Amino acid sequence: MSVGIVNLKKPANADLQPQGSEGTLAGSGTPQLPTTGFRLDSGQSTTIPAVPGWSGRIWARTGCTFDESGIGICQTGGCGGRLECDGNGAMPPVSLFEITLGKGNDSDFYDVSIVDGYNLPIVAMPSGVYGGCNATGCAANLNLGCPKELQVVDGTEAAGGVVACRSACEAFGLDQYCCSGEYANPTSCRPSFYSNIFKRACPRAYSYAFDDGTSIFTCKAYDYTITFCPTANGLRRSNDVSIAPPIYGQSDGEVVGMAVSSSNIVSFPLSMLLLLILNYF
Repeated sequence: MSVGIVNLKKPANADLQPQGSEGTLAGSGTPQLPTTGFRLDSGQSTTIPAVPGWSGRIWARTGCTFDESGIGICQTGGCGGRLECDGNGAMPPVSLFEITLGKGNDSDFYDVSIVDGYNLPIVAMPSGVYGGCNATGCAANLNLGCPKELQVVDGTEAAGGVVACRSACEAFGLDQYCCSGEYANPTSCRPSFYSNIFKRACPRAYSYAFDDGTSIFTCKAYDYTITFCPTANGLRRSNDVSIAPPIYGQSDGEVVGMAVSSSNIVSFPLSMLLLLILNYF
């Protein structure tokens, strides 16, 4: 697996005003970030400035090919066939980091979501914090244990590897999985067999629509480091399966997840395209 890191950084001056136009999504009320799509190769990192009050999502695309004009296609996480997403959301299944940055003395709210499915491991860590703040994420490689009915396969089933794991909502379209219709409330929409698989592997990640209690975190941080495929320091076993050390929360020491990968079962491209889009919050 490759490793890519994005730092979402707050300005030191909380009164900094955004340049350019406001958010591209109607009614979002938050400014656009400097980029909505870019390439990040294995081992690279980049820093993206964000203003107080910004609300949005960060994710990775995999298996992408783009021409010089920025038009192309991705195996997972695509946003309309362009390098710059320009307000288009990610095509599920995709692992998401979601955040709303606080203004002034207000706290930030953040989570890692696999409600829309999963395409690769992701861990988010606040830094420069006031008080105790927690890491969150899904460091496990869910593609290795994805139920057959949820698998997204590269190529034919016989020859291809699993490149993503769909949510039960996307796979079956039923209200009880999508928390819609008569199930559009936390009383009737309960964790399913499939969301429980995700939750056991990644206890801090959002596994279904009403998974708020164990999945939303608050913090007053200077910046956030979002790491994709955090397995570079994994330990090699004799069967060629790499297991990375546990990812722990900063304040309570709870395990966020075990990062597991296998070079002979499934591989991720050496380059990833990270996407940012303003959320509807």
